[in-house]
Amino acid sequence: MKLSRLIGMVALIAATCLWETKAMAADGLITIKSSFGPEVTMKWLEAEVKARGLTVFAHIDHAAGAAAVDLKLRPTDLLIFGNAKGGTPLMQQAQTAGIDLPLKALVWQDEQGATWLSYNDPAFLAQRHGAGEPARPVVAALTGALHAIATKATSKP
Repeated sequence: MKLSRLIGMVALIAATCLWETKAMAADGLITIKSSFGPEVTMKWLEAEVKARGLTVFAHIDHAAGAAAVDLKLRPTDLLIFGNAKGGTPLMQQAQTAGIDLPLKALVWQDEQGATWLSYNDPAFLAQRHGAGEPARPVVAALTGALHAIATKATSKP
């Protein structure tokens, strides 16, 4: 694949992601508003992750954890998922990326009751860990997959 075509593809994916996201204070975080409540959004997120052949390593319900110690927290649910074929190439370029892998997605509810899905931008992770030019195809693939998963989970018909 020609470099110019790859760059164009990455730019298109990035533009699409930005079009559907809410700007957040945290660098490298992509956040998409869901058309559904937190329970449905998480259910569809997990189903889409599994449908793509990815492994769910953990599902952490932060609100349940808070309730267990008599604290209140709006719905805040983390899914940790991925596969070695997707993450290992990034770690081969920058082994410290293993601190940010496997992938994670957070479904959460804001003060107004809106539901959001947030995940780390793979390009930000690559930059954070100093992954060079050889990591671009991996970053593009991870970006496209995460965007597709998040879009389906937040707008599934």
